[in-house]
Amino acid sequence: MRDLITSHITDDARLTLDLALTVRHDGDGGIADDLTDTAGLTTWVHAHRDTLPDTDGFVADEAALTAVRELRVAVRTLFARAVRPGEPSPADAARLLPSTEALRRLNAAAARTPTVPVLDWADDAEPVVRLQGLRGEGEVVTVLARAAVAFLASADRERLRACHAPRCVRYFLKEHPRQEWCRPSCGNRARVARHHERRKQTSQ
Repeated sequence: MRDLITSHITDDARLTLDLALTVRHDGDGGIADDLTDTAGLTTWVHAHRDTLPDTDGFVADEAALTAVRELRVAVRTLFARAVRPGEPSPADAARLLPSTEALRRLNAAAARTPTVPVLDWADDAEPVVRLQGLRGEGEVVTVLARAAVAFLASADRERLRACHAPRCVRYFLKEHPRQEWCRPSCGNRARVARHHERRKQTSQ
């Protein structure tokens, strides 16, 4: 999932994109879902320890899985809104939430875990204030939702695009003005498809 060009992307943007990209193409023209069960969510969270604090001992249960999956639908709905007037990812075209419901779901998830400011001050560093969940560790869905809120409210949102290469269902952040695809392999597939379509039209 880290094969996108990710230079100049904030942690919030990267985490939110990675959540959205747990819905992906499976290589056979279908859609794969990395979060179909609690084991999948546990594995995904552990792979994101760098941006999901206090999750070393995290083991997903059904409630956490449901909450994260519901948040993901909201995030992908708001991604589809963000890329307008462009088309959304083909994976979402028929199952987007109303924008008001997506916003309600995102904001509710962001508010699930109350936080308090905590001061950290190492001997060899300046003091740093961080927010800590009152339960000792922030709920994963709350951290994900707050990352999505920060990303969608940032200027990075304007670089968000849906990749429309054949079989691709990814979203990505545009890194340069001429970028059309999320990765080079998608560009290659798109060019091959265009070539075949042109040949088909000229042979008719």
